[in-house]
Amino acid sequence: MRIAVLGGGVIGISTAWYLHSKGFEVTVIDRQPDAGMETSYANGGQISVSHAEPWASPRTPLKALYWLGREDAPLRFRLRADRALLNWSAAFLRECLPWRTRANIGRIVELARYSRSELQRLRAAFAKDCPLDYDHQERGILHFYTDRREYEHALRAASVLRDFGCDRRPVGVDECIAIEPALEGARKLLVGGDFTADDESGDAHRFTRSLGERCRRAGVAFRFGTTITNLERTGQRIAAARTLQGEHIEADGFIVATGSASPQLLTPLGIRAPIYPAKGYSATIPLAEDSVAPFTSLTDDGHKLVFSRLGNSLRVAGTAEFDGFNLRPNLVRQEAMMRRVHELFPQLRPAGAAKTWCGLRPATPGGVPLVGATRYENLWLNTGHGTLGWTMACGSAAALSDLVAGHAPAVHLAEVA
Repeated sequence: MRIAVLGGGVIGISTAWYLHSKGFEVTVIDRQPDAGMETSYANGGQISVSHAEPWASPRTPLKALYWLGREDAPLRFRLRADRALLNWSAAFLRECLPWRTRANIGRIVELARYSRSELQRLRAAFAKDCPLDYDHQERGILHFYTDRREYEHALRAASVLRDFGCDRRPVGVDECIAIEPALEGARKLLVGGDFTADDESGDAHRFTRSLGERCRRAGVAFRFGTTITNLERTGQRIAAARTLQGEHIEADGFIVATGSASPQLLTPLGIRAPIYPAKGYSATIPLAEDSVAPFTSLTDDGHKLVFSRLGNSLRVAGTAEFDGFNLRPNLVRQEAMMRRVHELFPQLRPAGAAKTWCGLRPATPGGVPLVGATRYENLWLNTGHGTLGWTMACGSAAALSDLVAGHAPAVHLAEVA
């Protein structure tokens, strides 16, 4: 059975690997010249089950209103005549209801835990002959807080996560610094934290490229520089994918893993895919030998920033800006992110200029990705992972490949309208 995977980011490449491992003939199609060149390129680097509380929560609407006029706000909605954003925002508000938020947390934790274990299994399988090299660290993730009210809310959120099997335990200021000594310079700012020892970090782009090369060696075909414009249907099946280059690509099955661009392919087919691009920012800071920088991956929940050590660099990333497909960086937001870095790590001592980046994360209103079958018998989705694409990549791919192969997935998959 020939499967075309549309999208060559960490989700698409992981999907290609798992499908190939089940005996499918796989072709990956992507508009970029290589794998992992868009959302997977420079994200925060965390494998973070502990980050399962979605943006849509009971506290968010008031905070979003408070942040509305601030260019440097962690969550920034740009008011515009955009029907897609208005519809998405209405659905987002519904997902902020307490019981919906709790249900979404449960589903996110289930998939994220499964995915973390699948990544570990995959890494172990490659360890003997050709290890996956992506600067991974198994030091856990420490969430820290500099606002007392934020910390009190975090303690309640951590309790909910523990109910669903994520061991996110509270820690005091001294233990925060014991876990990550680089926070000593910010001791006066800290009020507490919580720690998830089982979480990890690593470079999603390097992982995607490394796994993609193994896919290639195993016989997976790649069609880079190829833009899919639409999917052609015949009855209840997808017959082919049309490309901007005028090609007509046929396959026995199709996987849509095109991130924020997924609705453009699905809406003409009558499939509702509530995905909207959330622009996130990152900076990769080269470190000098005497830099005082964290090794443990960190989350600054109040500012919606994460920090991950990737080799001799520190990656800082985060925030969400809802501004359509606009990829122009906002200098105010970038500068605010860098100010926070130097406030927290006054002895960072960069070895050179930071490399800044922004990318579009495919966000669903409730934070739960669209992974599963559609009304078309040979079309499946693996998209809408928002800020947790790297965290959920291997689990989503493993579960979906089971479904395509006719087996029961190990986790619950979303129903697609």
